[in-house]
Amino acid sequence: MLGDRRFRPAFLPGLAALAGIALTISLGNWQTRRAEEKIALARDLDDAASHAVLALPSQPADAHDYEFRRVSARGEYAAKYTILLDNKVLNGNAGYQVLTPLRIAGGDMYVLVNRGWVATGLRRDILPQVATPSGMQAIEGIALVPSSHFFELDAKTVEGSVWQNLVLARYAKWSGLRLQPVVLQQTSDAADGLLRVWSRPDTGVNMHRGYAFQWYAIATTILITYVALSFKRSA
Repeated sequence: MLGDRRFRPAFLPGLAALAGIALTISLGNWQTRRAEEKIALARDLDDAASHAVLALPSQPADAHDYEFRRVSARGEYAAKYTILLDNKVLNGNAGYQVLTPLRIAGGDMYVLVNRGWVATGLRRDILPQVATPSGMQAIEGIALVPSSHFFELDAKTVEGSVWQNLVLARYAKWSGLRLQPVVLQQTSDAADGLLRVWSRPDTGVNMHRGYAFQWYAIATTILITYVALSFKRSA
């Protein structure tokens, strides 16, 4: 009781408030987990960077032995299997990430190399021309395992050499190549005109925390509003 008001909660508004609180807390928790996952990933990368560079073999490798590690590979590029990963923004400019498979010396095993970023140009229907170094190459970078789960609104995610998402199994089927289970994010220099400015995995942590705070605040607002409206004057 509060003065001449009594707490008289209504069933349906209470059910709606409970659902809203549960949803917003769930979204807040999801944003919190995303922030924690990015922090953990950055920690793993920093730890792996302190270890010696691993040479990627020409035989099938275990992704867990190489993920997040600095890795080197020697071989020749297969330029005809180059793909452009779409919707990659760098310094506010739209562009593509250029991925080309490298045939590892000593066998028929390939590793897909993310060579860097190139701008889209003035017209989207004209793809940028990217030079691919020929002959034996020595590449160094970070070994990453790309996600195989994406929210895709359109089943048509591949248009020629332009891809919306990279799924290694999908790329292996498309190219017919034997692939290592990692993608090499190149950090070594090359005279190919591409920009290799890689974002840290913990980029955006504060954004996730901010969103989490907003969702928790909305949950609190719903609760306070419901309680306040449930106090009604005595008849």
